[in-house]
Amino acid sequence: MKKGKKLYEGKAKIIYATSDKDLVIQYFKDDATAFNNQKKSTIEGKGVLNNRISEHILSSLSQIGIKNHLVKRLNMREQVVKLVEIIPIEFIVRNVATGSLTKRLGIEDGTVLKEPLIEYCLKDDKLGDPLIAEEHILAFDWASKKEIEKVKKMILRINDFMIGMFRGVGIKLIDFKLEFGRLNANGKKDVILADEISPDTCRLWDSLTDKKLDKDRFRKDLGDLIPAYTEVAKRLGILHEQSNLSAVNVTKLSSVKRKRK
Repeated sequence: MKKGKKLYEGKAKIIYATSDKDLVIQYFKDDATAFNNQKKSTIEGKGVLNNRISEHILSSLSQIGIKNHLVKRLNMREQVVKLVEIIPIEFIVRNVATGSLTKRLGIEDGTVLKEPLIEYCLKDDKLGDPLIAEEHILAFDWASKKEIEKVKKMILRINDFMIGMFRGVGIKLIDFKLEFGRLNANGKKDVILADEISPDTCRLWDSLTDKKLDKDRFRKDLGDLIPAYTEVAKRLGILHEQSNLSAVNVTKLSSVKRKRK
């Protein structure tokens, strides 16, 4: 599939047009950001791992009937995805209290919540992605009540599935961020899951040690990100334990081959 002009560049991904008006190419960057882009770095191989992990999770969700934008993975860094109109809301799903929730409400870090907590943030970097209420979403027509109800049902199903998937490989799903988009289909707009699901967008703790296996390693200077993301990929069966080449090494090898040509 031929890559066209750049349509959009975010903090972690770039979207390119294709010859098919309904499909775009999503490129995963190595850029790492935190605290509303105040902390930045480039971590070689991060995009490769996020591409593989997100593909695995979205493909698994498709198998249980969760419609999403993934069509197929093209290569180590790129996916073909359906073009959607992104709903300007970040849906935060919390199973355990940590991060900003504990700071805002004085809740003890690590408190297991009785039920999943869904929070809404306006997707606007300039405003710092502020926390909003469902009433704000409806008042300013960012989404309809019908869309929000559908999204909430999807979120709870996604959460149940992912808790089980990660528990099976010794990982606790603490919280995660989801985005949804409107897909034009037969003259109607259908809301589907979009963006990515990866250690960039989830908090993942080892079940026994509570070791952080997500972007908190970058946020809190806990050590290198790549071994943690690689560990998640290995446990999910994406990278094999006996492989002599990690995702990062494959990237470096490909780069060397291109230079030699």
